Amino acid sequence: MEFKNLVEAAEEWCSGNPFDLIFAEEDDERRMDFYAEPGVSFYVLCPGGTDNFHVWSESEDCLPFLQLAQDYISSCGKKTLLEVLEKVFTSFRPLLGLPELEDDSFGHYHADMEGEPGPDHQQMGVSQQ
Repeated sequence: MEFKNLVEAAEEWCSGNPFDLIFAEEDDERRMDFYAEPGVSFYVLCPGGTDNFHVWSESEDCLPFLQLAQDYISSCGKKTLLEVLEKVFTSFRPLLGLPELEDDSFGHYHADMEGEPGPDHQQMGVSQQ
């Protein structure tokens, strides 16, 4: 994707959350820098010079929160810029003072497991005498 299209997508993404796109340059790295109060910053290197997106922060406070996004990017399959930005936003929610989102990936499983087992569900290793 052309860099200017990536920048437009990033600007649109910023309109729905606390981050601002504060810098975008294509010459050396195809890099976009983002910032949100209270001092949360990161940058994205876009494919072109690299095969995949890359996220990083120059802030020591922000780096640990990016691990989730970095793992996501390095997992199988190509990612879009918006997928990467959403994962970064999810990772930074605690730093932004926002509640963490519950991962509903296993929601259907946990819903079945809540509460005590019914009379027709014998617990393993426990006698029903």
